[in-house]
Amino acid sequence: MQIGPHTLETPLIVAPMAGVTDRPFRELCLRLGAGMAVSEMLLANPDVWDTQKTRMRMGHSAETGLRSVQIAGADPEMMAFAARYNVEQGAQIVDINMGCPAKKVNKKLAGSALLRQPDLVRTICQAVVNAVEVPVTLKIRTGWDPDNRNGEEIARIAEDCGIAALAVHGRTRTDLYRGEAEYDTIRAIKQAVSIPVVANGDIDSPEKARYVLDYTGVDAVMIGRAAQGRPWIFREIRHFLETGTKLPPPDREEVRTLMNEHVTNLHQFYGAFLGARIARKHVGWYLDEEETGREFRKHFNALDCADAQLEALEVYFDGLG
Repeated sequence: MQIGPHTLETPLIVAPMAGVTDRPFRELCLRLGAGMAVSEMLLANPDVWDTQKTRMRMGHSAETGLRSVQIAGADPEMMAFAARYNVEQGAQIVDINMGCPAKKVNKKLAGSALLRQPDLVRTICQAVVNAVEVPVTLKIRTGWDPDNRNGEEIARIAEDCGIAALAVHGRTRTDLYRGEAEYDTIRAIKQAVSIPVVANGDIDSPEKARYVLDYTGVDAVMIGRAAQGRPWIFREIRHFLETGTKLPPPDREEVRTLMNEHVTNLHQFYGAFLGARIARKHVGWYLDEEETGREFRKHFNALDCADAQLEALEVYFDGLG
């Protein structure tokens, strides 16, 4: 998949997820087969940047792979400023968010709320594209609601404005994450424009990735929630796409190693206290389907000390035999 001067090694992209796709998670997914990982969404308003969480999201120069940074907002000038600032911080691709369904984002007319204002979509896309020299991409949903699926119209606007690639989640804003993603609209969008299109939504297995690529004709697939606690899904899909055969799931020792590395990297990136708190949800996702993990998760979630968390993980896996 070609995005400006860059070529992805594999058509697998990590979807931006607030509170999930931080640098430790992105680096892990890239190591396990993803071609690109998009950062957590950053609000374009500089008045909200002076927080520890936001500052940690804005340093990109030390990352490996293509550095794609997602920004959100409804003011074209602020979006342009945010794009320039993030490029100065090391971003190689700027991604515009017009797909977030969260009320706190939509009430500011940002995220997927922008799909109801095609003229503003055009103005924002033009402002950001003109503000930076790097490729600009766009993430949308199929529309605001099932009666107003205007994804094709938005896609044509994006292409006219110089957007380099378009990612489409196969739900409308009012669907949130309920029901099943639909791919007919994504297929129609792919046929309507010449820029690369990425399909997103409910891609949770190698077989599903193959089906979506074939059915929609898109250039790549974007995986979000299915990678939580299962970052090796990129390796599994990549192998299946290349060979037509399925990899066995990782054995217990590999899961143990990956979890320890991930938790350690969270502690190092955020610091011992904050890193320990953030590690709780990731460990919960890793052990979500483990019967023996339920009681352990309660114990782990009560630990505030980084060293205690790592020791608890060793004891847990040792106890599994």
